Amino acid sequence: MIRVVVAEDQSAVRAGLVLILNSAPDIEVAGEAEDGERAVALARELRPDLVLMDVQMPRLDGVSATREIVAEALADVLVLTTFDLDAYVFGALRAGASGFLLKTADARDLIEGVRTVARGEGMIAPAVTRRLIAEFASAPQRAGAPPELATLTRREREVLGCLGAGLSNAGIADRLDMAEATVKTHVSRLLGKLGLRSRVQAAVLAQELGL
Repeated sequence: MIRVVVAEDQSAVRAGLVLILNSAPDIEVAGEAEDGERAVALARELRPDLVLMDVQMPRLDGVSATREIVAEALADVLVLTTFDLDAYVFGALRAGASGFLLKTADARDLIEGVRTVARGEGMIAPAVTRRLIAEFASAPQRAGAPPELATLTRREREVLGCLGAGLSNAGIADRLDMAEATVKTHVSRLLGKLGLRSRVQAAVLAQELGL
């Protein structure tokens, strides 16, 4: 069972999200938060698998709440965003969010997004991905590879390149002819070596480096 905390300040929207998630046989809404401070408190108290996080909330915004939750390794965070709030997307990315979904996502995509992130795989809504790619194209190129990249094994570099290509664990396992459990181990190790908080951050780095 995937245990989820839903953080959304609008009660009607929150109720709708809870209804959708509870309709899935493998998802349980363990708690509800009306602001970022409550989301962090519930994550500490309940230790859910995932926090579904709105970005615009009172007392503590979703980006700041995400940063605290990820820093304390309390749960993975799936951020709900709108198409035109790029600043929030990039802020949540830097904070270590594991996924990004548009608020306009239908029930099926919401449930699948929760399942994907709960499996330890990052996910970004296609519209958000287009914005990220556009940002890469317009931003100054990274001056050079971080020195930590040299600490990666050949296999870890290959896995990093696959992350940059947007492959799931199953896709990486198929491409590199290894078990999914081994892929997860490589992802965990390369994140630690590179000082990254999520596989989404690793995918962005791989894109920047052209791996």
